[in-house]
Amino acid sequence: MLKSGRTSSWFIDSKKTIGEPAVMTDLADLMLAKIPSDATAIGGLTMGADGVAFITAGVAATRGRHLRGFSVRKEVKDHGAGGRIAGALEPGDRVVITEDTVTRGTSLLEAAHVVHEYGATVVLLLAVVDRGGTVGDMAAKEGLTFDALFCAPDLGFSYEGA
Repeated sequence: MLKSGRTSSWFIDSKKTIGEPAVMTDLADLMLAKIPSDATAIGGLTMGADGVAFITAGVAATRGRHLRGFSVRKEVKDHGAGGRIAGALEPGDRVVITEDTVTRGTSLLEAAHVVHEYGATVVLLLAVVDRGGTVGDMAAKEGLTFDALFCAPDLGFSYEGA
């Protein structure tokens, strides 16, 4: 079952895949090849973005590239530092919003809105897998650019649609 509640004929367990040590550096290298050189932070809505963002930021550091990692909470935290941002995001950062797998892209856009309200600029929405095929158009309507490392047809499946 998908986040939307709809059922699907196929599923990819992105978290299991990206959690494998042998995959981590390859994933980060693929992400870094698509991330603009002026980006200063990477993150997105927890939980789908966390692994991708922190792996990419960590590997980037070993490659001499500084990317701060952060998470966007699903709701405002009323204790500790509070707010919806957790991690190293700073106002003024140039941000890549990421997600492991997207169908409709609503998590990417929600995170982008929170980051914008925080005072940072979203420079790219970047997923590991695009299973829906409609995110690019939706992002463009908001003036954002979307890209993915892999799309459903790359994996031998049809797009799920919006």
